[in-house]
Amino acid sequence: MTAKNHLAIAAALSVAVAAAVQLTSCSSKPPQLQFLPGFGNEPEIRRAESTDESALFPAPTELNIPAGAVELNDEARFLAGLPALGAKSTMGSLRASAAWQKHKSQLDQMWRDFEVRHAAPVSSWASSHISDLRSARAVLYPFSGPDFVFANLFYPKAETYVLCGLEPCEPLPTWTSLSGQDVEGGLAGLTNSLSNILQFSYFITKDMRQDFQATRFRGVLPVFLVFLTRTGHVVESVDAVRLDGNGSPNVSPTGQSSVSGLLIRARGPQGPKRIFYFSQDLADGALSTNAPLLKFATSLGRPAVLLKSASYLMHESYFSHIRNHLLTNTCGIVEDPSGVPWRSFMERNWRMSLYGNYQNTIPIFKQYEQPDLATAYLDRSYGATPLPFSIGYLLDPATTSLIVGRPR
Repeated sequence: MTAKNHLAIAAALSVAVAAAVQLTSCSSKPPQLQFLPGFGNEPEIRRAESTDESALFPAPTELNIPAGAVELNDEARFLAGLPALGAKSTMGSLRASAAWQKHKSQLDQMWRDFEVRHAAPVSSWASSHISDLRSARAVLYPFSGPDFVFANLFYPKAETYVLCGLEPCEPLPTWTSLSGQDVEGGLAGLTNSLSNILQFSYFITKDMRQDFQATRFRGVLPVFLVFLTRTGHVVESVDAVRLDGNGSPNVSPTGQSSVSGLLIRARGPQGPKRIFYFSQDLADGALSTNAPLLKFATSLGRPAVLLKSASYLMHESYFSHIRNHLLTNTCGIVEDPSGVPWRSFMERNWRMSLYGNYQNTIPIFKQYEQPDLATAYLDRSYGATPLPFSIGYLLDPATTSLIVGRPR
């Protein structure tokens, strides 16, 4: 699928959501990763293209990360609408602004709603129904964008998370260069992006790109920092990374000409975390069967997988490489119906459990309805039980479908 197709789907989905609102063992520890200086001879990572084939996003030259963890977490807490820890803060005047006070109030309310709507019921459900998969040390979350918050909800005990999407890795702003209008616009764009996923459980790609690129708070990094901070994590470091030809992550020196990924190290209630994010097109034309990203994922052992709001891309023949990798090299998959199609699990003879109630898709994805999945929900052997939350494109828990697969 081309970037043009992605944008068309995103635009249609944005309209559909607005209308809807108005009405195996997974416990093996992955090997210790070695981070080598420099880029080595790794292959070029394809970047997203716009409809006129020009680069959608400029390649950043550096991430502009503060040298000290105290300053980094102060900036993260500012973005998250949280007060500074301790007396030392370089963001005091910015926190005193009316724009930040509004941002804090909005995020506090959104987060309270999220905890009731998603966090508490998802965590309770996952503890009861996927406790084996939750023992995984590594999690692979394709088509995720910067959605650490749901990866952490479903798999809070993991040490390593690998997320990927088309959205870019851009530097943090230089705060002293921002005008009051820059700060106000950046906070408003960040709030808009966060409101979609905290209410609906997914980003609206079209809106996210507009919000990310229209202000000085650009790319996925601000969202990661908000989610990490709001979930009780302390950020220890942020690095630009690239994967070499063998799939080994290399920390990129500051000032290199491009950034294809992030490595965020953090510590939270469940211990240390490593969050990798790679800007990567997952269509077959951009992701070969021996692509560095898939080699890296394989090096983690057999990770657990999360898939949701994935635009039904893996129902298409030209997303076969990522689909086959997930079915061959993982210890289990938790997904909504937009992930791996039901027929693919049946072809591989996976052991399946169903939750919720599958009826159909939203109108823009009508061509991806799965009659075989609807039939499976009538089969008592799959043990379909109600869900206390919504997940994915269907906003009503009564029509939400969640699928859990484990290889035999």
